[in-house]
Amino acid sequence: MSPVVVVLLLFAGLSEAVGRFLPLVARRPGVSRPHTILLMLTGAVVEGAAFALWPLTAWTLAELLLSAPLSVAAALTWTPGLVAPLLLAAVLAFPLLGPLLHLLLLAGVGAGLVAPLAATTGLGWWAAAGCVAVAGVGLAAAIELVRRLVVRINATGTQEPAT
Repeated sequence: MSPVVVVLLLFAGLSEAVGRFLPLVARRPGVSRPHTILLMLTGAVVEGAAFALWPLTAWTLAELLLSAPLSVAAALTWTPGLVAPLLLAAVLAFPLLGPLLHLLLLAGVGAGLVAPLAATTGLGWWAAAGCVAVAGVGLAAAIELVRRLVVRINATGTQEPAT
């Protein structure tokens, strides 16, 4: 993966994390600035890692569907052309700017991953689309689980002791 792709994935992760975290901060004005920045940067790394794993997870699912193992050298990876729409989708993750548009753009990015996956694995377009969709939904569910766990841990860690 080229450094440009890594930077784009981190920016997409940061934008996604900021879009999800700022509404929470707006509802809780007592959150300290260093704590907010730390949580946003952590979220950026986690979201960026999930974005980076999306093609690899889809590739792994496609490998499970095929009887013969695939060459690791031909594995599906992000390119700057595939990451650019993802960055746009992450920018539009802000709740006030349109969650439906964000979902449509993510579906478009996923559709952009389908053709290279189908070409490198030999799967049909629909099977490759299923692999990309299952990988995306699985990673999104894992991220949501981690996000809820962090919120729960932070909520219990900030309670005042009863006097």
